[in-house]
Order: sequence, then structure tokens, then C-alpha cells
Amino acid sequence: MKSIWLIAILLFLGNLFLFYKLTIAYYKRESGENMYKLWGSKLYFWQGAIYVSTGLTLLMLYILYPLNVLAF
Repeated sequence: MKSIWLIAILLFLGNLFLFYKLTIAYYKRESGENMYKLWGSKLYFWQGAIYVSTGLTLLMLYILYPLNVLAF
């Protein structure tokens, strides 16, 4: 049971890192560098990043389960 949590946390952090690397430049360019420095704008970006990473993590876990990589 502990290994499932470890795998889930590692998948989440990996997804979060990939989402950040793929979207931060676009977000800064679209919102403007000065606008991104505001606290509310950063909060909006990170809230979206956490939601997307959580969804991708759950999707990956449910894809790995039928392949018998995970058993929970």
C-alpha cells in the first residue's frame, strides 16, 4: 500500500514539473511579465497547474491498474 502512495506522489510531482516547464513561458508571455509578478496571477497559474497535475495523475493510475503494474 505504501508503494502506491509513493508512485502516486512521484507521478504527481513529475506531471506538475512537466506542466510548469511546458506552460510557464506561454503564460508569462500572454499575461505580461509585470502582470505575472502579482500574487493573484501566480495563484491562478499554480491552482490550474495543481488541478491538471491531479487529473493526469489519476488518469495515469487508472491506466496502470488494468495493465497489472499497480494493484490497489
